[in-house]
Amino acid sequence: MKSKVVSLKLVICLSAVGLLTAFSLIRADLIGSRKSASVAPIHAYAPHKPLDVLSLEKAGQQWVDSVFQTMTPEQKIGQFFMVATFSNRDEHHYQYIETLVRDYHIGGLIFFQGGPYRQAVLTNRYQSKAKVPLLIGIDGEWGLGMRLDSAMDFPKQMTLGAIRDNEIIYRMGLEIGRQCQRLGVHINFAPVSDINSNPANPVIGVRSFGESKENVAIKASAYMRGLQANRIIATAKHFPGHGDTNADSHHTLPTISRSSEQLRDVDLFPFRKLIADSLMGVVTGHLYVPVLDKTPALAATLSEKVVTELLKKELGFRGLVFTDALNMGGVTRSLRPVDVNMKALMAGNDILLYPENVKEAARAILEAVQQGQISQELIDERVKKILRAKYWSGLNTYSPIALANLDKELNSDEANALKRELSAQAVTVVSNNQKVLPLSRLDTLKLASVAIGAGVGNTFQKTLSFYAPFNHVALAEKPASEADVSDILARVGDANVVLLSFHRMSQSAYRRYGITKPSLDLIARLKQQGKKVIVNVFGSPYSLSQFSNADALICAYEDYPEMEQTVPQVLFGALPARGVLPVSTGSWRETHGYAYDATGRLSMGSPESVGMKTAVLARIDDVTRGAVANRVVPGCQIIVARRGKIVYDKNFGTLTFNSNDKVTDETLYDLASVTKVMATLQAVMMLYDRKAIDLNQKVSFYLPELRGSNKQNITIYDVLLHQAGLISYYPSLWDRTRAPGGGLKPEYYSLKPDSAHPLQVATTLWATPALKDSVWKWVIKSPMARQVDTDGKPAYIYSDLGFLTMQKLVERVSGKSLDQFIENELYRPMGLKSVGFTPLLKLANPKIAPTEKDTYFRNTLLVGTVHDQMAAVQGGVSGHAGLFGNAHEIAQLLQMNLQKGIYGGQRFLQSATVPYFTQTLSTRSHRALGWDKPNPGHSSSYLSSQASLRSFGHTGFTGNVIWADPDEDLVFVFLSNRIHPTAANNSINTTALRKKIHDIIYAAITE
Repeated sequence: MKSKVVSLKLVICLSAVGLLTAFSLIRADLIGSRKSASVAPIHAYAPHKPLDVLSLEKAGQQWVDSVFQTMTPEQKIGQFFMVATFSNRDEHHYQYIETLVRDYHIGGLIFFQGGPYRQAVLTNRYQSKAKVPLLIGIDGEWGLGMRLDSAMDFPKQMTLGAIRDNEIIYRMGLEIGRQCQRLGVHINFAPVSDINSNPANPVIGVRSFGESKENVAIKASAYMRGLQANRIIATAKHFPGHGDTNADSHHTLPTISRSSEQLRDVDLFPFRKLIADSLMGVVTGHLYVPVLDKTPALAATLSEKVVTELLKKELGFRGLVFTDALNMGGVTRSLRPVDVNMKALMAGNDILLYPENVKEAARAILEAVQQGQISQELIDERVKKILRAKYWSGLNTYSPIALANLDKELNSDEANALKRELSAQAVTVVSNNQKVLPLSRLDTLKLASVAIGAGVGNTFQKTLSFYAPFNHVALAEKPASEADVSDILARVGDANVVLLSFHRMSQSAYRRYGITKPSLDLIARLKQQGKKVIVNVFGSPYSLSQFSNADALICAYEDYPEMEQTVPQVLFGALPARGVLPVSTGSWRETHGYAYDATGRLSMGSPESVGMKTAVLARIDDVTRGAVANRVVPGCQIIVARRGKIVYDKNFGTLTFNSNDKVTDETLYDLASVTKVMATLQAVMMLYDRKAIDLNQKVSFYLPELRGSNKQNITIYDVLLHQAGLISYYPSLWDRTRAPGGGLKPEYYSLKPDSAHPLQVATTLWATPALKDSVWKWVIKSPMARQVDTDGKPAYIYSDLGFLTMQKLVERVSGKSLDQFIENELYRPMGLKSVGFTPLLKLANPKIAPTEKDTYFRNTLLVGTVHDQMAAVQGGVSGHAGLFGNAHEIAQLLQMNLQKGIYGGQRFLQSATVPYFTQTLSTRSHRALGWDKPNPGHSSSYLSSQASLRSFGHTGFTGNVIWADPDEDLVFVFLSNRIHPTAANNSINTTALRKKIHDIIYAAITE
């Protein structure tokens, strides 16, 4: 196969647009198919003249001058302080902050813990007390959720470092900027621009984009530009580079032992690039860098050589310079807070972040100015710079934060869609021996999964089950002994492929990233048993070296629900593999990663990712809940998929009206006539593909017993179009087995199964095989319909007997029973574990929604045996009814048909077959070959009038509809048991419930 090559194209445009330079447009172009990928090196930027990012037009400068002229010395000095505050504290804290704003004129606040709404209320309160509007900051490297509850977390920068397409990093910055703007935040202390060149770094690690200076520079620039496009000041940190340390500056002063050449070539590289690309803020780091300033134990934050000489003069930075938090151990261990603040200001910092003892520090700075130790010119220059930043941030027209709909607008559907997309692009296939991934030919695999550090029902294992049958083992406690390993091996059983996942990992190399030795022993033992082992790491890429013996290795970088849902999709090829390692680990180098394309399985996505609106689809909830409350249906499953992604997947109600047993993903429904298209017709199309049948041939050619009957001349073509002259139904067939005085004839039935009564008709009712033979004889002898069309040909009559006939044809031609043929040829190869006939006999403890309480034939509540009487007397396997399934698996079958016969990389039908069978070919009806179609000019209780004429699907008497629309690449599945407890409940049709839902789906389409 052709190798996958990643070409990073960098275009730098420096023409001024307002106050921002144009964007460096960075994209990753993917070429080829599958192989390890590497990122091409990026040439050094040409030297740039300093960008005065805070220069203003005339109106802006007039505002700055007018504010400045009104300020007292105390108000000017107050502008240097950005004080830490919290929205989860008590009123005493809030009043203290208010005092600093009102009486000490502080220039800004940085919010830490709390919640968005509380922060917004407090921001409005504090701003109302400020004579000069406050700059509000937040340390939101991976979004507001880094500091605030009920706010979004985006992936951390190490995860983003694995993404090839840098445009999506820009989009993330844009979205975080939008959220900051909505919350009244003007500064985000991001991106981290440190190169994590030391794997043992205890403080940067996953906060960095990785070890490559080019990758860090490009991605930090993309993030920065996104923020600043929404007027949020971005700050590169921690200058001059915190990546090569083995100490945490929160507690001590780390030493950077780089040579001057290393520092300038590597650590300063991202800062230099960002400064040339319109960076507006820099955070100086609490680092001892002797190659820059040999003053013993002097942090770079407090060094004039670092801040003024290097950053401002040599690198030409003209934006705001912030200290790192001045309460950190890196600067407080040897100096008093007042001295720290003074030194930081004298070193060249513009804003003192998280200062301690503001009152004393402000007084000391004022005295230093009065005594000539600090020039008034220095004070005025920096105050004006801060005011220019406030103008740029829009504080010249400050208005309070609107509190209404704050939570909804912060956590938007578009933002959640973006998080999913980021997660999908980051997942990295690190090893793939013998191309075991993506998983395919699922009927040849016995799959087990072992989730270490995760509880039962975790998202990872739940998503795996969507794609294939799994034996799941979930271990909240990590294996700690040989006995634990032996127990796991026993629970895995005879699986030939085991997916091992690691959750709740540590970021610490000293803790072996939270991986126990017995966990590694488990891999070795599984391999000894001849099983393929696929390891999925929801944690640090530095841990990967411990899994070199895995048959396939996936790095997911983090453990959150969206990522746990994403990885199974990559494993099964529902999503492509695109990520590359952002760091070197073990024998794998940075930029390594195996890429492969998606194989056509349904994936999970947001409505926004496929041109739909979540808010519109949410109307389905209200409509369906109302239907359940009004006893239209006891419960139901609904799935909407578009462009190959499931975007709406919900269950409603309970199994019965009087039950607390809720409908779940695993609930199986009696599909009634959906059997015709999801079982019998699929088999007919497969035989057609194989040229085993000719649609224009008489059915009697394949079923000689029809010769000499009134059906000897009907063709397969006409049967599938329901225009062969067959009557709709033949009720006397099963009715003949009832005794004249009530009950059932004993020659046909038994209350227990035995060799003479193998066919299950109800839970405790079994029938003789002779009934199945009698059904076919009765079909042969059934009368023909008398209705004819205007041209004298048999009129369109929807007929069950036609599909009873097609069942017999499939079985005769294939040599297998219908259920065996369709399960072996289609359902199992697709990885479908639940859909099928006779679920009580084939599945262990299936959860099945009851249908009718049968008071006429079987005298019992029907649960797990087919409602249709004619299918029942055949043991539950019939061409027109008998199939059971859930919405997940029916959606996959329907998607395969929508994709013209291909799914999961396997072709089940030739590409022309489904389009041929789903077109309207007859002049006598609206029907296609087996499929239902829109009927123009006729109202429908189940189909939206917006469905295209190319759309196709089917309904089921028990309350189901499945529909696919090629024009919109749309799949709709609705399954219910509306006939519980009686088939007389026709509310699903009188209320047009299914049509209403279908209408909402079309209304949700935006593109």
